[in-house]
Amino acid sequence: MAFRFFGKSLLYALPLGVTFLDCVGYVARVDGISMQPALNPVPDEKDYVFLLRWGTHNSQVERGDIISLISPKDPAQKIIKRVVGLQGDVVSTLGYKHEIVRVPEGHCWVEGDHTGHSMDSNTFGPVALGLMSARAVAIVWPPERWRILENELPRRRRPIQASKNSSNYYN
Repeated sequence: MAFRFFGKSLLYALPLGVTFLDCVGYVARVDGISMQPALNPVPDEKDYVFLLRWGTHNSQVERGDIISLISPKDPAQKIIKRVVGLQGDVVSTLGYKHEIVRVPEGHCWVEGDHTGHSMDSNTFGPVALGLMSARAVAIVWPPERWRILENELPRRRRPIQASKNSSNYYN
């Protein structure tokens, strides 16, 4: 009788769990120092963040959001970066082949918070929004770092010219 109850519970729970992970979100460990001080401020401790998939399928992303995306350099790797510019924005780069870049349609400009210690758009250029998989919304581990991740963009990294048709969201 217990086996039948367990089997029936699993039959219902498994599709619900997969659907939740695929549509709503999941928890992921952040490795590396590229997002310091926002994430992993202490080198030996790893932050775990809740990555929200909801809303990323229709590309609702704002400047200052921290997003998870497939690396344009290595499709087997996921990276986490901050959105600095949206389509149509003009951004000042940090060591990219052009000092000033207009972000093309369907793309965004992403950077790590730890300037000079990040593989980001300054290395590989604008990133297609189709590579974005989720938006980091909260630090969930360790407990002393629990917090909602604020949408913040340092003044020095704001676009030189923000696109008029992407004031809040990329549509």
